[in-house]
Amino acid sequence: MLDWLAAPMDPSRLHDVGWHLSWHARFMVVSWGVLVPLGIFIARYFKIAPGQNWPETLDHHFWWNTHRICQYSACVLMVVGLWFIRSAPPLTTIPGPHQFLGWTVLALAVVQLTGGVLRGSKGGPTEPAPDGSLHGDHYDMTPRRLAFEYIHKGAGYLALLLSIATILSGLWQANAPNWMWLSLAGWWAGLGAASLVLQSRGMAVDTYQAIWGPDPTLPGNRRKPIGLGVHRFTAKDQRTRRSDG
Repeated sequence: MLDWLAAPMDPSRLHDVGWHLSWHARFMVVSWGVLVPLGIFIARYFKIAPGQNWPETLDHHFWWNTHRICQYSACVLMVVGLWFIRSAPPLTTIPGPHQFLGWTVLALAVVQLTGGVLRGSKGGPTEPAPDGSLHGDHYDMTPRRLAFEYIHKGAGYLALLLSIATILSGLWQANAPNWMWLSLAGWWAGLGAASLVLQSRGMAVDTYQAIWGPDPTLPGNRRKPIGLGVHRFTAKDQRTRRSDG
């Protein structure tokens, strides 16, 4: 078993890629294979933190801080990994779909970063407008904020799916040892299984409600939630939560 784990994916080819490709792969795998899916997982299922007395306590920053740390760290590692491959000798690079997929994922990362900068103001009680009102792009769910939400979530999940294909194609082209793809598959399977459990428990909570509560008169609560499988609490849900508590 140990011999098989250490053996290359394709026994008919050697696993000899040089240090440029080796370090490129390490940085990119940690970035896109570990940090990005973890950041998305936390942002989707932990907008209401464990132990948080929601809706009495609103706008818990655990998910927000963790998501940013994971994604920003992933971007830094991605840039370092890109430097390694761009500085490699010409004969070191390996032709194939990995290169096209990689540049596509990088472009989507730029879209995410740009969208984050241009997402607009927050508003609400915690970050009111300069005039003291509650108005803000997020609180009011302005067209600017709506565009950000759809693009950010759509491009984010697309980048996640493409990054898996990019990593696997890179491992195959480099003829990496079997333990590498097997470890990644186990990590992804674990996140997938946890996602199924948390999704079934209704923990993919609407961002707007997690931040400002379920009051149906709030601007964002008068719109349908953005994203597939996103849960929004109703008045009946609130009565059930109170009775269970």
